[in-house]
Amino acid sequence: MELTEAVRNFLDVPRFAVAATISQDGTPQLTVVWYELRGDEIIMNTAKGRLKELNLRRDPRMSLCVEDGYQYVTIKGTARLDEVNAQKDIEIISARYVGQERAKEMMRTQFSREHRVSVRLQIEKVSGIGL
Repeated sequence: MELTEAVRNFLDVPRFAVAATISQDGTPQLTVVWYELRGDEIIMNTAKGRLKELNLRRDPRMSLCVEDGYQYVTIKGTARLDEVNAQKDIEIISARYVGQERAKEMMRTQFSREHRVSVRLQIEKVSGIGL
């Protein structure tokens, strides 16, 4: 499966995703995340020092699953970490999920006080059901 218009439309809806990274002992580490599709990349964001960020610094392989009932898309690829655009990215991504006003409040009370890191997942393989 490729990143077709149907897949793009599916990913454009703000659903939660499950991100998988590889722990130091080789086991999968799963996290529910907000995301945004930008071009051929999935953008996520996290606070510096969290397990997924540490895992990706050691091994950038990552997969992501977005589901809606019996439809889902799984994406595999290589992530790169971006600290330069992280504050701007979390503001955009949070507005996608909670709206502009709540995102501004979250920026003021939480995100601006944290060292944030954006995760940019380059899409290398796409699979799914129902699209």
